[in-house]
Amino acid sequence: MNPDITIIDTHAHLNDPKFAADLDNVIARANDAGVGRIIVPGYDMPSSRAAVELAKRYECIFATVGVHPHDARNYDDEVADELIKLAQCAKVVAIGEIGLDFHYDFSPRPDQRRAFELQIDLAANLKLPIVIHSRESNSEVMQVLETRMSNIVGGVFHFFSGDCDFARRVLDAGFYIGADGPITYKSSEDQRKVVEMCPSDRLLVETDCPYLSPVPYRGKRNEPAYVRYVLEEVARVKGMTVEELAEITTRNAKALFGNGL
Repeated sequence: MNPDITIIDTHAHLNDPKFAADLDNVIARANDAGVGRIIVPGYDMPSSRAAVELAKRYECIFATVGVHPHDARNYDDEVADELIKLAQCAKVVAIGEIGLDFHYDFSPRPDQRRAFELQIDLAANLKLPIVIHSRESNSEVMQVLETRMSNIVGGVFHFFSGDCDFARRVLDAGFYIGADGPITYKSSEDQRKVVEMCPSDRLLVETDCPYLSPVPYRGKRNEPAYVRYVLEEVARVKGMTVEELAEITTRNAKALFGNGL
């Protein structure tokens, strides 16, 4: 791959403690691999604050702020007010990650839905897109989104985990689809089918690091430099060159999150 091609990792948890000891080196390796921009998502208030601080500290980092469904039970007016304040930072590009998680149910489902709905409305008021987490809850997530479509300015289904029929529903609603490391796994044929049918102008690439490392780093800590392996596999599935897909996914990220990226 041409080293001059810029890639955007649209979902990297560099605010995770697993990166505390060597973050500068992680970012340097990402830059060396052609990853010119990294979006660090918030998932609760401490991680949202940390994401904003990283965005202020590093030129290549941008942030999202939000409360993940795992922490939804703690969402209240005070949290919402702080999210609004954090979002005033020019390098905050979205609200998220937000959504529903019925796999773990760490927060009661009514609390998850309430926090999801309120944060969609908050994003609409701030004119920011949303980063959506959906695990074993795709139908319910779409039900919530469809009641608010007129106010949503854009969004991505981060680490998409549905079939082609659900992908069509997501695409018809105007959302992007995030591809991650598992697309490189032999067992992930369903994900490759989704990527194959998805228009290239609606795809984003992400690591979700430190989790879900792609082959050949499966089982090890993931990091933004490895988004190249996701890009390479998506390009193979799409029958495109890596350079072509890098240009397209970078353009897609800027279209969703802003040209400031």
